[in-house]
Amino acid sequence: MGTLTKQFYRYSHKRNMRHNENLWPFVKIQRNSEGEITTFTYKKEPINIVRLSSLAQKYTGEVLLTATGPSVNTLDFSRLPEHINRAGVNGAWHLNGILRFNLYFVVDMTFIDHHTSVMEGLCKNSSIILFTTVMGIVKLIEQFGISNIVCQIAILEDICYQTYQPSVKKENIYKIFHNNIDIAFSTEKNHIAYAKDIRQGVFDAGTVVYWALQALGYLGFKKIYIAGLDMNNFNDPRFYEDNINKRPSFLQNKVKDTVIPALQLASTVLAEMSVSVINLSSQSAVPESIFPKQDFNNVFS
Repeated sequence: MGTLTKQFYRYSHKRNMRHNENLWPFVKIQRNSEGEITTFTYKKEPINIVRLSSLAQKYTGEVLLTATGPSVNTLDFSRLPEHINRAGVNGAWHLNGILRFNLYFVVDMTFIDHHTSVMEGLCKNSSIILFTTVMGIVKLIEQFGISNIVCQIAILEDICYQTYQPSVKKENIYKIFHNNIDIAFSTEKNHIAYAKDIRQGVFDAGTVVYWALQALGYLGFKKIYIAGLDMNNFNDPRFYEDNINKRPSFLQNKVKDTVIPALQLASTVLAEMSVSVINLSSQSAVPESIFPKQDFNNVFS
């Protein structure tokens, strides 16, 4: 977006609409009565998107969600049974040759900016449903061109920063959303919430894994295995990095006050939905009281 256009947007819109300044006026959307984005155009060209309504309870059984903690390097993914769905986040794509992902989550715009080869591989794979944000779609179009994006795209929105809707401050989350029957709140901190109906948006908790858990529950899975959910040793490279190409992590300061309470809430809500979650990282800082730990080789022997 040009500087003049951005300045005009800032002068003509309230501060709580500032998060849209890089989308307006090139992105046009329409929503249905559930709040779901149903049509999307960029610079007047329509972009095909997968309707979230079409994915509701579409899946059954088990799914492996692969995160990017160093412990991933200790796992033998060749043991994974064929019938288990495979979901990944961010740099887990480096395992696609083994895992052949069918569901994927990238909601960090800096990841898209700095990992072009990963995003290109995702975009070229027609078997993938890529869950990303509106801004994520814009970045992919600008990087690769519409004709080179053959993966299926489903839009996930941070419910507090929805496209062309006013933003919601952390201190107002409970006040605004507490009457919504599809939203659950942490008993520890009422600004931490979980969305059961992702068509309305999902809640952020500093990690894409939390976005993915809300989505996988909505999709209908009854057992979620998580690999690489270490949440410690943040100075160590992710499983696909080394000390030279390591990107910084900003999770360390969020784990105790945000990530752990959010995962506790997810555990409670998913259990109420008859969904079990198994943590395959033996060294994970996430307590077993939240997600029980099991050894990968014992589970998939």
